Amino acid sequence: MTPPLPLNDEGLDRLVDAFYTRVRADDMIGWIFNNAISDWPHHLEQLSAFWSSVMLTSGRYKGRPMPAHMKHKAHIRPEMFDRWLALWAETTNELMTPQDAANLQEKAARIGESLKLSLFFSPEDLVSRAAE
Repeated sequence: MTPPLPLNDEGLDRLVDAFYTRVRADDMIGWIFNNAISDWPHHLEQLSAFWSSVMLTSGRYKGRPMPAHMKHKAHIRPEMFDRWLALWAETTNELMTPQDAANLQEKAARIGESLKLSLFFSPEDLVSRAAE
């Protein structure tokens, strides 16, 4: 058994690489990532910077994830977020300490919920739901 990855930039780099290896091979969501990303090494660097910023408050990530996801809205379904989160949980549980895995999963769930709300719900939806 290998020791858990540390929650630092090197550990997050390895986690992101392992995770997206699984994502790219996944029957449900792999195709959307493989079609959307042409430069995987660059994208993995961005994703590592994102997670470094989220978990370590490093400030390394300077991008804007919402516009990138909005470009693919027509192909994204809500259940794809659940699959992404399941793969994230599987990977973090295998590679990180239990506490780090739980923290990473909590952050991912909040980020996923925010993306899902932005992609699939409008303020009008919330008003009409409240009126029901």
